[in-house]
Amino acid sequence: MKSPEDPVDHARTTRPHAGESMTDTKNMPALIVIGVALASFVGALAAHATNHHSTGLVFGSVSAVLLAIGLVWLAVEHRRVRGIEQRWYAEHPDAQKQRPSS
Repeated sequence: MKSPEDPVDHARTTRPHAGESMTDTKNMPALIVIGVALASFVGALAAHATNHHSTGLVFGSVSAVLLAIGLVWLAVEHRRVRGIEQRWYAEHPDAQKQRPSS
């Protein structure tokens, strides 16, 4: 069963992490932060295009920081999911272990 507590699909697919970013709802804040970073980047481009360079630098800096935070969050969550998967395989030694696709 796929849920935030165990987002790995153990039975129905050859790709157990397929759709992980959508089924693991603990990833959603990171995806939102990355979306805000993208909007901030677009704002930085617009500010530089209209010769508001100080505003563009602020938006660009905010964008870089938010992107870094979002990517680190996704990496930590993916590592958590991989740990859950390893514990599941340890509890089910008869299950055929699938090669990770991510």
